[in-house]
Amino acid sequence: MKIAIYVRVSTDKQELRNQLEPLLKYAEKQNYEVYKVYKDIGSGKDTNRTEFNKMMAEAHQRKFDAILVWSLDRLTREGLYKTINLLEYLAKIGISIISYTEPYINTTDELVRNIMLAILSTLAKAERIKISERTKAGLQRAKSEGKRIGRPKVPNKVVKRIVSLLNTSEYSVREIADICNVSAAFVMKIKKVFTKGVANLQNELTTK
Repeated sequence: MKIAIYVRVSTDKQELRNQLEPLLKYAEKQNYEVYKVYKDIGSGKDTNRTEFNKMMAEAHQRKFDAILVWSLDRLTREGLYKTINLLEYLAKIGISIISYTEPYINTTDELVRNIMLAILSTLAKAERIKISERTKAGLQRAKSEGKRIGRPKVPNKVVKRIVSLLNTSEYSVREIADICNVSAAFVMKIKKVFTKGVANLQNELTTK
């Protein structure tokens, strides 16, 4: 079987060696043919994913049959939901995932892959429910404390200024947004309402 090896490490060269050497030895022991080693440097959100993107492009071209990683969190740290989507996409294009430190994560076997994805899907659903419950509880607490929920209202004078600038037809939506320090989407909303001649403009635009 032809495999790709993916490692994501910090700038510490020792860490790279600690991951890569066992992966290469494991591939040799399993008689895997190593197509290429992809290495991204960084940690967390600061990681440059250039090599990961190259690997995914070549996976789509079926340049190899599987991806060998140190652990699943080396492949992605974007939460269970996106991890499942990634695994399902790779399975769809015929690419398996093998985790060196997590022997139960080996999607080369279709039955194992289906069971693993089912378990991860259940965990992801539970995670989404917990997040939703925490969000609702936080909003309810803020509401009970008299805190305003949602975006702050745009002052009357700012809305009038936007209408005035729109009326001149001298400025683009983006320019007006920059002048009034609001989003271009908000200016577009005013423009649509303004051009339709809707009465009571301020109430129409600042209630949400």
